Amino acid sequence: MNEHSASRTALVTALMRARHTRLDPCPLIEDSLGDTLVPDVVRARLRELALAAMDETTRAKALAVPEAVVDDYLRNVPAYANVILRSRYTEDALRLAVSKGLDQYVLIGAGFDSFSLRRPPFARGVDVYEVDHPATQALKLDRLAACGVSIPASTHFIAADLGKESLGAALSRSPFRADQPAFLSWLGVTMYLAREANAASLRSIAECAAADSELVFSYLDEAVLMSATPSGGFRKLQASVASVGEPFLSGFDPAALGDELRQVGLTLIEDVNGEELVERYDSAGTNGLRCASTSHIAWARVAS
Repeated sequence: MNEHSASRTALVTALMRARHTRLDPCPLIEDSLGDTLVPDVVRARLRELALAAMDETTRAKALAVPEAVVDDYLRNVPAYANVILRSRYTEDALRLAVSKGLDQYVLIGAGFDSFSLRRPPFARGVDVYEVDHPATQALKLDRLAACGVSIPASTHFIAADLGKESLGAALSRSPFRADQPAFLSWLGVTMYLAREANAASLRSIAECAAADSELVFSYLDEAVLMSATPSGGFRKLQASVASVGEPFLSGFDPAALGDELRQVGLTLIEDVNGEELVERYDSAGTNGLRCASTSHIAWARVAS
């Protein structure tokens, strides 16, 4: 990621969530704000990319319905289903945590997620802390202001470069209560960090969050990154994120994840791969979601 630019992947995933909410037959999440908050220039660039990849005949047909070009492009990105499924899984885990009394939610690398703004009924009493790189967060705040979006008093924005500052230090600049359990999400980030940085981040999370806090994070099975013959879909996705300066750098071994988490002070609750998420949330194929088994989401608890 360019230190001075908002994350491209954060912008694109926001559009994916909005597109799912608007167009898929039975939405698993309600997150339409991406349509409002993501700048038009981003959509214009995606439209250019989509049209450039088409042959002349296909391009002519697409231009007959130009408003559908970006939606169709987003629906065909290999990460589309993973973005939707990980969001739904995280909100389900958060809902359960809130029912047990947790009332703090920390989004690490919040991007353009709109949870803190749309507030499902179960989360109205929850303090939400959005932590993200200053460049991404600055654009989000600018867009919120430009679009006249009201920010709840219990939503707190914390600009932090977590490559230079610990999560605990960043949270200390907010009303976050470090002595009380919290729920934390860390989605779509680990694959863009080196292995050592991921280990350090997990340790930092365990150290700054009270015992019994919970964490949900997404990751790639490291085997796909080391494979000499990954699937065509993964190669396409890998090339796409690399082209915007956000290449995949590392993953985890699902078989060893529990041990790795214990070493940094976390206890694994559940680890679910992409195919299992589809079976859980779209088994009848209503939304036509397809997700590779190499994408995972893990749910862990800070050890006592």
